[in-house]
Amino acid sequence: MLITEKLAKSIISPSKVFTWVVNPYTGCAHNCSYCYARFMQRYSGHKEAWGSFVDIKINAPELLEREVLHKKPDRVWVSGVCDPYQPVERKYELTRRCLEIFADSGWPVTVQTRSPLVLRDLDILKRGKDFEVGMSITTADDEMRKKFEPSAPPIGERVRALDELHHEGIRTFVMIAPLLPGAEGLADLLRGKVDKVIYDRMNYNYGDWVYRKYGLEEFRGDEYYEQTVKVLEEGFGG
Repeated sequence: MLITEKLAKSIISPSKVFTWVVNPYTGCAHNCSYCYARFMQRYSGHKEAWGSFVDIKINAPELLEREVLHKKPDRVWVSGVCDPYQPVERKYELTRRCLEIFADSGWPVTVQTRSPLVLRDLDILKRGKDFEVGMSITTADDEMRKKFEPSAPPIGERVRALDELHHEGIRTFVMIAPLLPGAEGLADLLRGKVDKVIYDRMNYNYGDWVYRKYGLEEFRGDEYYEQTVKVLEEGFGG
């Protein structure tokens, strides 16, 4: 993994999902095969493949302290094209420091991650005025997770993190995107641990080779999506 410290020019950007987005890192060590953010590689200046490099925006907190004073406070997504709690966060704590600034400034925040490292920052998440945490979980089958998300945390660890967050009074959601083989079992794992469930019908073409390699083509497309969503909605109680 190539780790590079860089100085960013700005840190709060407009988002098509929420009003704002903050990405403390460029690149992601989780290296999920289907990741929609792989298009960022062409703008990164890296020749290395997506998933093999992470740029550390070491001045992100300092930029944020200035930018929150000049931007209209509204919901901000942490993060859109990287995981804010990927392994380098344990050392650099950029996400933690940014969340502290948002909490002190009263901004509403949506954190989205695949990592139980988010539990480290429970103190800040509980202090935030309107904070919520979403965990991306694509399947209940950890063997399937290893095929598509080989460097991401195990499913059980993510479920336990959601459970603890929910128990501590943090508003939680699960993002099931894409619906990988075994996703139909997620209702049993997550019932009572999340306030909201989000599905995504997109098939991320970057991951097509994984479906072909393991003979899983039948688990792609609209038919599988519709069947799985029906099972999940019944499991979550509508």
